Amino acid sequence: MQIIKSIPPLRETLKNWRAKGETVAFVPTMGNLHAGHTRLVERAKSEADKVVASIFVNPAQFSAGEDFGAYPRTPDEDIEKLRETGADLLFMPDAQAVYPAGAATFVEVPGLSEILCGASRPGHFRGVATVVCKLFNLVQPDVALFGEKDFQQLAVVRRMVADLNLAVRVVGVPTVREPGGLAMSSRNGYLSEAEKQLAALLYQSLLAAQAALEAGGRDYRAIEAAQAEGLRGAGFRPDYFAIRGLDLAEPGADETAWVILAAAWLGRARLIDNVQVRV
Repeated sequence: MQIIKSIPPLRETLKNWRAKGETVAFVPTMGNLHAGHTRLVERAKSEADKVVASIFVNPAQFSAGEDFGAYPRTPDEDIEKLRETGADLLFMPDAQAVYPAGAATFVEVPGLSEILCGASRPGHFRGVATVVCKLFNLVQPDVALFGEKDFQQLAVVRRMVADLNLAVRVVGVPTVREPGGLAMSSRNGYLSEAEKQLAALLYQSLLAAQAALEAGGRDYRAIEAAQAEGLRGAGFRPDYFAIRGLDLAEPGADETAWVILAAAWLGRARLIDNVQVRV
């Protein structure tokens, strides 16, 4: 696996691959890799001839007071995991490479960026869209893979790609979970052992809401309120518990497919998760 930290050699390597007619799959990450990330790389290997992964903790998607400085960074372990999983190239730029001095251009996806996680993390999805657009411009992948755990992020990226006519196919990969159901996340490391056991209740609350929809329940607000209250009673601090259409719009009474999304604090960790439902 090649490890490249600056833009010129990245472009030269990609140029050489393209000259041979090889296709490229891309897995952007912020590092501290877990089985969810390696699943993306494994899927990427089936989508293209070459797999590029990136590790970049993007300062633009952290608001004031968030955990940018404390975000877990484990480069040595990450490199070994990517080697073992079979990535062909790891791009590890520094902030100056991604955001040159005086950089003032951002990418915004209005609407989708301002609801749910965007409502409590102003500017977060502007930072996500900007860095993903930059990375797409640098790597120019044929396909890019993202985890469905970050369902809203995936929706923002897909909208950006469509709106800007970017020549990349975006693939969502199902969430990888701990044995108890907790969605794998780099921020799970903030949880104590007791909190980690309790955290599985977030997924259970989503499954309970799913069961209500599958049983014919259509009082969305009541289902949301019941599950949010259950999380509060268990010691979570819910940010939101929401039932939406698959396009993240408010669902109608005749809806047949939904995504149920939740974000909640448990101790130091802000956990997010979702399930998709079709009837």
